[in-house]
Amino acid sequence: MSTSPKILLVKLSSLGDVLHNLPIVWDLRERLPDAQIDWVVEEGYVHLLEPLLSRDGFQGIDRIIPFGLRRWKKNLFSLATWKEFFAFRKTLQTTAYDVLIETQGLLKSAIVCALAKKSSSAVIAGLANATEFSGYEPLARSFYNQSVQVPTQCHAVDRSRWVMCSALDWSLIERGDAPQFYPSEFIASIPKSSVAGLLSPYVLCFHSTAREAKRWSNDNWITLGKDLSAKGYQLVFPWGNAAEKAVSQLLASQISGALVPPAFSIEDAFSVIAGAALTVGVDTGLTHLAAVLNKPTVEIYCDSPLWKTEGYWSDQICNVGDIQNPPCVQEVLDASLRLL
Repeated sequence: MSTSPKILLVKLSSLGDVLHNLPIVWDLRERLPDAQIDWVVEEGYVHLLEPLLSRDGFQGIDRIIPFGLRRWKKNLFSLATWKEFFAFRKTLQTTAYDVLIETQGLLKSAIVCALAKKSSSAVIAGLANATEFSGYEPLARSFYNQSVQVPTQCHAVDRSRWVMCSALDWSLIERGDAPQFYPSEFIASIPKSSVAGLLSPYVLCFHSTAREAKRWSNDNWITLGKDLSAKGYQLVFPWGNAAEKAVSQLLASQISGALVPPAFSIEDAFSVIAGAALTVGVDTGLTHLAAVLNKPTVEIYCDSPLWKTEGYWSDQICNVGDIQNPPCVQEVLDASLRLL
Protein backbone atom coordinates (compact mmCIF):
# COMPACT_ATOMS: atom_id res chain seq x y z
CA MET A 1 0.00 0.00 0.00
CA SER A 2 1.07 3.58 -0.64
CA THR A 3 2.55 5.62 2.22
CA SER A 4 -0.09 8.25 1.46
CA PRO A 5 -3.36 6.33 1.11
CA LYS A 6 -6.73 8.04 1.06
CA ILE A 7 -8.67 6.80 4.08
CA LEU A 8 -12.36 7.24 4.88
CA LEU A 9 -13.57 6.70 8.45
CA VAL A 10 -17.28 6.03 8.86
CA LYS A 11 -18.62 6.44 12.39
CA LEU A 12 -21.87 8.35 12.25
CA SER A 13 -23.14 8.46 15.82
CA SER A 14 -23.81 8.64 18.70
CA LEU A 15 -21.87 10.94 21.01
CA GLY A 16 -20.03 8.28 22.99
CA ASP A 17 -19.42 6.08 19.93
CA VAL A 18 -17.85 8.96 18.01
CA LEU A 19 -15.61 9.81 20.97
CA HIS A 20 -14.42 6.23 21.33
CA ASN A 21 -13.49 6.18 17.63
CA LEU A 22 -11.18 9.22 17.91
CA PRO A 23 -8.03 7.26 18.88
CA ILE A 24 -7.73 5.64 15.49
CA VAL A 25 -7.06 9.06 13.95
CA TRP A 26 -3.93 9.28 16.15
CA ASP A 27 -3.03 5.65 15.41
CA LEU A 28 -3.27 6.25 11.66
CA ARG A 29 -1.28 9.48 11.78
CA GLU A 30 1.52 7.88 13.79
CA ARG A 31 2.18 5.32 11.04
CA LEU A 32 0.85 7.11 7.96
CA PRO A 33 1.67 10.81 8.41
CA ASP A 34 1.08 11.55 4.72
CA ALA A 35 -2.32 9.85 4.45
CA GLN A 36 -5.50 11.72 3.63
CA ILE A 37 -7.99 11.03 6.41
CA ASP A 38 -11.66 11.98 5.97
CA TRP A 39 -14.52 11.15 8.36
CA VAL A 40 -18.27 10.90 7.73
CA VAL A 41 -20.29 11.78 10.84
CA GLU A 42 -23.86 12.80 11.68
CA GLU A 43 -24.08 16.58 11.39
CA GLY A 44 -24.97 16.96 15.08
CA TYR A 45 -21.58 15.56 16.09
CA VAL A 46 -19.34 17.55 13.74
CA HIS A 47 -18.20 19.69 16.68
CA LEU A 48 -16.70 16.60 18.35
CA LEU A 49 -14.31 16.21 15.41
CA GLU A 50 -13.36 19.82 14.76
CA PRO A 51 -10.53 19.92 17.35
CA LEU A 52 -8.82 17.16 15.33
CA LEU A 53 -8.90 18.97 11.98
CA SER A 54 -5.48 19.23 10.33
CA ARG A 55 -3.87 22.66 10.57
CA ASP A 56 -0.41 24.20 10.73
CA GLY A 57 1.67 22.10 13.10
CA PHE A 58 -0.98 19.39 13.57
CA GLN A 59 -2.07 16.51 11.38
CA GLY A 60 -5.40 14.93 12.14
CA ILE A 61 -8.61 14.76 10.11
CA ASP A 62 -8.33 16.40 6.71
CA ARG A 63 -12.03 16.65 5.95
CA ILE A 64 -15.19 16.20 8.01
CA ILE A 65 -18.14 15.14 5.85
CA PRO A 66 -21.47 15.87 7.62
CA PHE A 67 -24.29 13.36 7.18
CA GLY A 68 -27.84 14.60 7.78
CA LEU A 69 -29.73 11.29 7.93
CA ARG A 70 -31.57 11.99 11.19
CA ARG A 71 -32.92 15.26 9.81
CA TRP A 72 -33.52 13.89 6.31
CA LYS A 73 -35.68 11.04 7.63
CA LYS A 74 -38.09 13.63 9.06
CA ASN A 75 -38.47 15.32 5.65
CA LEU A 76 -38.23 12.45 3.17
CA PHE A 77 -40.59 14.03 0.68
CA SER A 78 -38.91 17.42 0.65
CA LEU A 79 -37.03 18.44 -2.49
CA ALA A 80 -34.45 20.17 -0.29
CA THR A 81 -33.75 16.87 1.49
CA TRP A 82 -32.97 15.09 -1.76
CA LYS A 83 -30.82 17.97 -2.99
CA GLU A 84 -28.80 17.70 0.21
CA PHE A 85 -28.50 13.93 -0.14
CA PHE A 86 -27.21 14.16 -3.72
CA ALA A 87 -24.77 16.89 -2.66
CA PHE A 88 -23.54 14.54 0.10
CA ARG A 89 -23.11 11.72 -2.42
CA LYS A 90 -21.22 14.05 -4.77
CA THR A 91 -18.83 14.92 -1.91
CA LEU A 92 -18.16 11.21 -1.32
CA GLN A 93 -17.35 10.85 -5.02
CA THR A 94 -14.68 13.59 -5.13
CA THR A 95 -11.97 11.29 -3.73
CA ALA A 96 -11.16 7.69 -4.67
CA TYR A 97 -10.55 6.08 -1.28
CA ASP A 98 -8.02 3.30 -0.80
CA VAL A 99 -9.17 2.25 2.68
CA LEU A 100 -12.67 2.57 4.16
CA ILE A 101 -12.97 1.77 7.88
CA GLU A 102 -16.53 1.29 9.12
CA THR A 103 -16.59 0.61 12.85
CA GLN A 104 -20.33 0.79 13.56
CA GLY A 105 -21.68 -2.38 11.96
CA LEU A 106 -24.96 -0.79 10.89
CA LEU A 107 -26.62 -0.77 7.48
CA LYS A 108 -26.68 3.04 7.26
CA SER A 109 -22.91 3.17 7.80
CA ALA A 110 -22.27 0.39 5.30
CA ILE A 111 -24.37 2.21 2.70
CA VAL A 112 -22.18 5.30 3.17
CA CYS A 113 -19.22 3.06 2.24
CA ALA A 114 -21.13 1.88 -0.83
CA LEU A 115 -21.78 5.48 -1.92
CA ALA A 116 -18.12 6.48 -1.67
CA LYS A 117 -15.80 6.41 -4.67
CA LYS A 118 -13.05 3.80 -4.31
CA SER A 119 -9.74 2.94 -5.89
CA SER A 120 -9.57 -0.31 -7.85
CA SER A 121 -8.02 -2.25 -4.95
CA ALA A 122 -9.78 -0.51 -2.08
CA VAL A 123 -10.17 -2.25 1.27
CA ILE A 124 -13.62 -1.84 2.80
CA ALA A 125 -13.36 -3.11 6.37
CA GLY A 126 -16.17 -3.53 8.86
CA LEU A 127 -17.37 -5.70 11.71
CA ALA A 128 -18.03 -9.38 11.00
CA ASN A 129 -19.97 -9.89 14.22
CA ALA A 130 -21.82 -8.16 17.00
CA THR A 131 -20.33 -7.34 20.35
CA GLU A 132 -22.59 -7.91 23.35
CA PHE A 133 -25.00 -5.09 24.18
CA SER A 134 -24.21 -3.18 20.97
CA GLY A 135 -26.35 -2.59 17.90
CA TYR A 136 -25.37 -4.66 14.87
CA GLU A 137 -27.01 -5.40 11.51
CA PRO A 138 -25.57 -8.51 9.79
CA LEU A 139 -26.65 -7.27 6.34
CA ALA A 140 -23.95 -4.59 6.63
CA ARG A 141 -21.33 -7.30 6.01
CA SER A 142 -22.40 -7.58 2.37
CA PHE A 143 -20.97 -4.08 1.76
CA TYR A 144 -17.46 -4.97 2.98
CA ASN A 145 -14.70 -6.91 1.26
CA GLN A 146 -13.01 -7.46 4.61
CA SER A 147 -15.20 -8.51 7.55
CA VAL A 148 -13.32 -8.35 10.84
CA GLN A 149 -14.08 -10.77 13.66
CA VAL A 150 -13.78 -9.13 17.09
CA PRO A 151 -14.25 -10.54 20.60
CA THR A 152 -17.87 -10.47 21.71
CA GLN A 153 -16.73 -8.58 24.80
CA CYS A 154 -14.62 -5.81 23.32
CA HIS A 155 -14.26 -2.23 24.55
CA ALA A 156 -15.49 0.37 22.05
CA VAL A 157 -11.99 1.87 21.63
CA ASP A 158 -10.37 -1.55 21.20
CA ARG A 159 -13.02 -2.59 18.69
CA SER A 160 -12.30 0.38 16.43
CA ARG A 161 -8.57 -0.32 16.66
CA TRP A 162 -9.21 -3.98 15.81
CA VAL A 163 -11.02 -3.09 12.56
CA MET A 164 -8.42 -0.46 11.62
CA CYS A 165 -5.46 -2.79 12.20
CA SER A 166 -7.10 -5.53 10.15
CA ALA A 167 -7.84 -3.11 7.30
CA LEU A 168 -4.19 -2.05 7.12
CA ASP A 169 -2.69 -5.46 7.94
CA TRP A 170 -1.07 -4.15 11.13
CA SER A 171 -0.45 -5.97 14.39
CA LEU A 172 -3.20 -5.30 16.91
CA ILE A 173 -2.59 -2.19 19.04
CA GLU A 174 -2.67 -3.33 22.66
CA ARG A 175 -3.99 -1.50 25.69
CA GLY A 176 -0.47 -0.62 26.80
CA ASP A 177 -0.48 1.94 23.99
CA ALA A 178 -2.93 4.29 25.71
CA PRO A 179 -5.45 5.86 23.34
CA GLN A 180 -5.32 9.57 22.60
CA PHE A 181 -8.48 11.57 21.99
CA TYR A 182 -7.97 15.35 21.84
CA PRO A 183 -4.76 17.39 21.50
CA SER A 184 -3.49 18.50 24.93
CA GLU A 185 -3.19 22.06 23.57
CA PHE A 186 -6.88 22.06 22.70
CA ILE A 187 -7.89 20.80 26.15
CA ALA A 188 -5.73 23.46 27.83
CA SER A 189 -7.33 26.17 25.69
CA ILE A 190 -11.00 25.35 26.37
CA PRO A 191 -12.54 28.64 27.53
CA LYS A 192 -14.27 29.11 30.85
CA SER A 193 -17.98 28.32 30.70
CA SER A 194 -20.43 31.15 30.23
CA VAL A 195 -23.41 29.07 31.43
CA ALA A 196 -25.35 31.16 33.94
CA GLY A 197 -25.31 30.24 37.61
CA LEU A 198 -22.16 28.09 37.78
CA LEU A 199 -20.14 28.70 40.93
CA SER A 200 -16.71 27.13 41.39
CA PRO A 201 -16.00 24.59 42.66
CA TYR A 202 -18.86 22.65 41.09
CA VAL A 203 -19.62 18.99 40.48
CA LEU A 204 -21.45 18.02 37.28
CA CYS A 205 -24.03 15.25 37.68
CA PHE A 206 -25.13 13.54 34.45
CA HIS A 207 -28.09 11.54 35.74
CA SER A 208 -29.92 11.08 32.43
CA THR A 209 -29.45 8.41 29.81
CA ALA A 210 -31.44 6.98 26.90
CA ARG A 211 -32.40 3.80 28.75
CA GLU A 212 -34.12 3.97 32.13
CA ALA A 213 -32.36 0.85 33.47
CA LYS A 214 -28.99 2.60 33.10
CA ARG A 215 -30.04 5.35 35.52
CA TRP A 216 -28.84 5.58 39.11
CA SER A 217 -31.71 6.13 41.55
CA ASN A 218 -32.88 9.63 42.45
CA ASP A 219 -32.43 8.84 46.16
CA ASN A 220 -28.79 7.96 45.52
CA TRP A 221 -28.17 11.21 43.65
CA ILE A 222 -29.76 13.21 46.47
CA THR A 223 -27.70 11.48 49.17
CA LEU A 224 -24.48 11.95 47.17
CA GLY A 225 -25.38 15.54 46.42
CA LYS A 226 -25.99 16.40 50.05
CA ASP A 227 -22.63 14.92 51.06
CA LEU A 228 -20.72 16.84 48.38
CA SER A 229 -22.68 20.03 49.01
CA ALA A 230 -21.74 19.87 52.70
CA LYS A 231 -18.09 19.78 51.59
CA GLY A 232 -18.48 23.08 49.73
CA TYR A 233 -19.29 21.97 46.16
CA GLN A 234 -22.13 23.26 44.02
CA LEU A 235 -24.05 20.35 42.49
CA VAL A 236 -25.09 20.93 38.87
CA PHE A 237 -27.76 18.80 37.17
CA PRO A 238 -27.82 19.28 33.37
CA TRP A 239 -30.69 18.05 31.20
CA GLY A 240 -31.51 17.47 27.53
CA ASN A 241 -35.31 17.39 27.32
CA ALA A 242 -38.39 18.28 29.36
CA ALA A 243 -38.55 14.96 31.23
CA GLU A 244 -34.86 15.16 32.18
CA LYS A 245 -35.29 18.77 33.26
CA ALA A 246 -38.09 17.74 35.63
CA VAL A 247 -35.80 15.14 37.23
CA SER A 248 -32.98 17.69 37.50
CA GLN A 249 -35.33 20.13 39.24
CA LEU A 250 -36.51 17.41 41.62
CA LEU A 251 -32.94 16.50 42.57
CA ALA A 252 -31.72 20.08 42.87
CA SER A 253 -34.68 21.08 45.05
CA GLN A 254 -33.43 18.75 47.80
CA ILE A 255 -29.74 19.76 47.76
CA SER A 256 -28.57 23.07 49.18
CA GLY A 257 -27.22 25.43 46.52
CA ALA A 258 -27.72 22.99 43.63
CA LEU A 259 -28.21 24.34 40.12
CA VAL A 260 -30.33 23.30 37.15
CA PRO A 261 -28.54 25.15 34.34
CA PRO A 262 -30.11 26.33 31.08
CA ALA A 263 -29.94 23.83 28.22
CA PHE A 264 -26.51 23.82 26.58
CA SER A 265 -25.05 22.50 23.35
CA ILE A 266 -22.28 19.93 22.86
CA GLU A 267 -19.99 22.89 22.14
CA ASP A 268 -20.92 24.42 25.51
CA ALA A 269 -20.43 21.04 27.17
CA PHE A 270 -16.68 21.17 26.55
CA SER A 271 -16.43 24.35 28.64
CA VAL A 272 -18.84 23.20 31.34
CA ILE A 273 -16.96 19.92 31.79
CA ALA A 274 -13.51 21.51 31.60
CA GLY A 275 -14.41 23.90 34.43
CA ALA A 276 -15.86 21.27 36.76
CA ALA A 277 -13.99 20.05 39.83
CA LEU A 278 -15.53 16.64 39.09
CA THR A 279 -18.00 14.99 36.74
CA VAL A 280 -20.15 12.15 38.07
CA GLY A 281 -22.38 10.45 35.53
CA VAL A 282 -24.05 7.31 34.33
CA ASP A 283 -23.04 5.49 31.13
CA THR A 284 -23.90 8.26 28.67
CA GLY A 285 -22.15 10.38 26.07
CA LEU A 286 -21.44 13.49 28.15
CA THR A 287 -19.89 11.40 30.93
CA HIS A 288 -17.62 9.83 28.31
CA LEU A 289 -16.74 13.31 27.05
CA ALA A 290 -15.44 14.17 30.51
CA ALA A 291 -13.39 10.96 30.52
CA VAL A 292 -11.82 11.54 27.10
CA LEU A 293 -10.97 15.13 28.12
CA ASN A 294 -9.03 13.48 30.97
CA LYS A 295 -10.98 15.42 33.59
CA PRO A 296 -11.77 13.95 37.03
CA THR A 297 -14.67 11.61 36.23
CA VAL A 298 -16.66 8.99 38.09
CA GLU A 299 -18.48 6.70 35.64
CA ILE A 300 -21.47 4.91 37.16
CA TYR A 301 -22.53 1.60 35.59
CA CYS A 302 -25.98 0.29 36.56
CA ASP A 303 -27.25 -1.84 33.67
CA SER A 304 -24.49 -1.82 31.09
CA PRO A 305 -21.19 -3.72 31.22
CA LEU A 306 -18.08 -2.03 32.55
CA TRP A 307 -15.87 -3.63 29.87
CA LYS A 308 -17.75 -1.92 27.03
CA THR A 309 -16.97 1.77 27.65
CA GLU A 310 -15.03 2.16 30.92
CA GLY A 311 -12.35 4.84 30.96
CA TYR A 312 -9.19 2.76 31.27
CA TRP A 313 -6.63 5.29 30.03
CA SER A 314 -6.25 7.64 32.99
CA ASP A 315 -6.01 7.66 36.79
CA GLN A 316 -8.38 10.63 36.61
CA ILE A 317 -11.24 8.22 35.92
CA CYS A 318 -12.96 5.92 38.42
CA ASN A 319 -15.39 3.30 37.11
CA VAL A 320 -17.92 1.94 39.61
CA GLY A 321 -20.72 -0.61 39.34
CA ASP A 322 -21.37 -3.02 36.49
CA ILE A 323 -24.24 -4.56 34.57
CA GLN A 324 -27.14 -5.27 36.94
CA ASN A 325 -24.90 -4.26 39.84
CA PRO A 326 -25.28 -0.52 40.47
CA PRO A 327 -22.86 0.95 43.00
CA CYS A 328 -24.00 2.12 46.40
CA VAL A 329 -23.72 5.78 47.40
CA GLN A 330 -20.63 5.13 49.52
CA GLU A 331 -18.75 3.62 46.55
CA VAL A 332 -19.50 6.66 44.41
CA LEU A 333 -18.69 9.07 47.24
CA ASP A 334 -15.37 7.34 47.95
CA ALA A 335 -14.46 7.45 44.24
CA SER A 336 -15.45 11.12 44.08
CA LEU A 337 -13.35 12.09 47.09
CA ARG A 338 -10.32 10.26 45.65
CA LEU A 339 -10.50 12.55 42.61
CA LEU A 340 -11.45 15.84 44.27
